[in-house]
Amino acid sequence: YGVTIVQHPQFHAQKQPQKAACILANTGEVMTYAELDALSNQLAQLFYNCGLRAGDHIAYQMENSHCFLQIAWAAQRSGLVFTPLHSHLRPAEVAYILENSGAKLFICSPRYLETAQQLDRSTLPAVQHWFISAGEAPDFDSLQAAMGECPSVPLAQQCAGVPMLYSSGTTGQPKGIKPSLPEQTFDEVPAVMQGIAAFLGINSESTYLTPAPLYHAAPMHSVMAAMALGGTVVMMDGFDPELSLQAIEKYRVDCSQWVPIMFIRLLKLPEAVRSKYDLSSLKAATHAAAPCPADVKRKMIEWWGPIINEYYAGSEGVGMTLIKAEDWLTHPGSVGKAIHGTLHVCDAEGEEVPAGQDGLLYFENDLIPTYHNDPEKTREAMHPKGWMTLGDIGHVDEDGFLYLTDRKSHMIISGGVNIYPQEIENLLVTHDKVMDAAVIGAPCPDFGEKVVAVVQPIDMADAGDALQAELRDFLAPSLSKIKMPKQFDFRPQLPREANGKLYKRELRDEYLAKAEIETEQA
Repeated sequence: YGVTIVQHPQFHAQKQPQKAACILANTGEVMTYAELDALSNQLAQLFYNCGLRAGDHIAYQMENSHCFLQIAWAAQRSGLVFTPLHSHLRPAEVAYILENSGAKLFICSPRYLETAQQLDRSTLPAVQHWFISAGEAPDFDSLQAAMGECPSVPLAQQCAGVPMLYSSGTTGQPKGIKPSLPEQTFDEVPAVMQGIAAFLGINSESTYLTPAPLYHAAPMHSVMAAMALGGTVVMMDGFDPELSLQAIEKYRVDCSQWVPIMFIRLLKLPEAVRSKYDLSSLKAATHAAAPCPADVKRKMIEWWGPIINEYYAGSEGVGMTLIKAEDWLTHPGSVGKAIHGTLHVCDAEGEEVPAGQDGLLYFENDLIPTYHNDPEKTREAMHPKGWMTLGDIGHVDEDGFLYLTDRKSHMIISGGVNIYPQEIENLLVTHDKVMDAAVIGAPCPDFGEKVVAVVQPIDMADAGDALQAELRDFLAPSLSKIKMPKQFDFRPQLPREANGKLYKRELRDEYLAKAEIETEQA
């Protein structure tokens, strides 16, 4: 993908102005390329009027919406660095990102107004402009009103902007992956974006479905790639399994991207619902973001056919593996071979381990990113040889295929034994009565930590001792006694990110607080 293509939504607005650039699956609302071009130009003019210049930073927190994309494309053609914020972030985390990034302008939608109103502006002097989209609120300017005063023509000097994304903060403060402003002009499709589009099966004629939130790297980059190439994006505001099937049928979706929890919930639909929709238009379904239980993926391939591809990567862009359905069927559980960066598997001392042995995964690459204004987090991610880790544990087989075991930060140490929760979670979610599961280590006076399974049943009426006993019996043939959860708790919902990642930190903090209270009372 070394050849740079000169394409951009502005060209599609000229050639096919009434073509749908984006459709909201939840409402059917359409944004044409002409509308996207005009509104992103108005926003770019507004940003300029606010004093923003190339290299300046903006941030915004909102759900998947047409406005979300208008802001992204406005920043992209203004030379700005733009950060969309996670929906789960607490006010303190939002404030941290605004301060850490040096954002000069902040936009929120009404859905996140309460979070924005809790921010102490006196501690955020760099943020000079506060806007609310699609609404009004004290101390916030109306984005639409301000845009309305701006012309819908391009800036006199357009240059390429770039997203700067932060980690979800599931294991600590969010980390910003510091970008470099692109060397190409704003209207060129960079090689990496071309590669993403090609892998996902996106071209100018594609209809691409994204059920995930755009504040994550994969959805953000893939949606912008689809629009740069002139395809149509079908976007969901929150994942709903049946709605996604409806969208595939209604809009004749041919390519899509998912996370494993979405597959799990699709498979939990009644057979009558699953077979109700015509999915024959779908030619490529790609998934990533978390390990997929092998049984779940096998069932999805049986349902949708060998069109389900997978990759492993991170927002850092330091490395990537890829596996197609055909290779996965002969290497079940693998996330593929490295196609970007050189993969290294190392022990605790940083020495490389042989095939088949678990270790911390590192990628070697010519370009290694840094975490913005956080040299300590950058240092923690580095190997002495200059390689970078995303924090995952895994191993490679004799054929060079990578298998993920779990996140290093999720590991439970019970009685001196290392236990990886992912193995237990992958088993639990395949039970007919389980919708979701999180396995964590909770404080234990005897063993340091004990294994706790927090389970979301399909029906909360099933929660109780009988289901606990059923789950123990279900796990027993596959788990050693040390891995068997010592405690099962049932909840109607787990703190899971819309991109499929569990907020295990919330659960661990909760169980730690309970243990401290119990210790004090004792």
